[in-house]
Amino acid sequence: MQVPARFEYERATSVEEALALLARHGPEARVVAGGHSLIPMMKLRLAEPEALIDINDVEELSSIRIDGDMLCVGALVRHAELLDSAVAGEHFPILHDAERVIADPVVRNRGTVGGSLCQADPSEDLSAAFAALRALAVIRGPEGERTVPIREFHVGPYETVVAPGELLTELRVPIRPGGSSAYEKVERRVGDWPLAAAGAALRLDADGRIVEAGIGLTAVGAERFVAAEAEDALRGAEPSDAAFAEAGRLAAEHCSPSSDQRGPADYKRHLAGELTTRALRRAYERCRV
Repeated sequence: MQVPARFEYERATSVEEALALLARHGPEARVVAGGHSLIPMMKLRLAEPEALIDINDVEELSSIRIDGDMLCVGALVRHAELLDSAVAGEHFPILHDAERVIADPVVRNRGTVGGSLCQADPSEDLSAAFAALRALAVIRGPEGERTVPIREFHVGPYETVVAPGELLTELRVPIRPGGSSAYEKVERRVGDWPLAAAGAALRLDADGRIVEAGIGLTAVGAERFVAAEAEDALRGAEPSDAAFAEAGRLAAEHCSPSSDQRGPADYKRHLAGELTTRALRRAYERCRV
């Protein structure tokens, strides 16, 4: 049986207590909530934290609410809670689309939004979804609170801007009129990591033209999970199958998938283009409802 190395265990009941415990135990301490990524890595000795800070009792991180023109999602919100949230689905259907295809009910019932983003797996679904929505990440630490665009949150595979001693507390998504969103994914079997996936968010002006487009890609080597060239091509354009197909072509052209056990790179590149086109079409259809 594989077992983790020895570690200390602490349980926090507030953000302030969690930060104090992180400061006490130093840079080798790790935060745990759902544990679906960290615990398996510890069992394989790929991660050997000296201390675990359990934040499951930090209730202030568990809310989904509207604050002004922002949807605010606490870092401790479970995947199943986000999927069940009527207010999240009303404003951002991409979040429900993505949550429906994340893992299985066991993982969705315990895994957290913040844990998924902080794991920074290159194939993670919510990273692409929040990138398409241009969300903001709120981070607390000893020096106070800072807000980072989600497109600057990931700095590489399994790396984020969250420094030792800091804690991701919330995701904030701007609510703007005239828009909608969608997520498309291809996987080998239900609940698996994607071969490729694409999220799209569109906002239209009064004349029906695209004033803002967000495209997030995962599992295909897109820098910071974003298809920037495809977004640029759509800005100011008339929504059409041709425009969406061209955006898909650009998304495929500028991503960098790798061949692995899930499929060859050329197939993943094809999927990136096709899924981007599908997500854009679906988002546009929702804009018109």
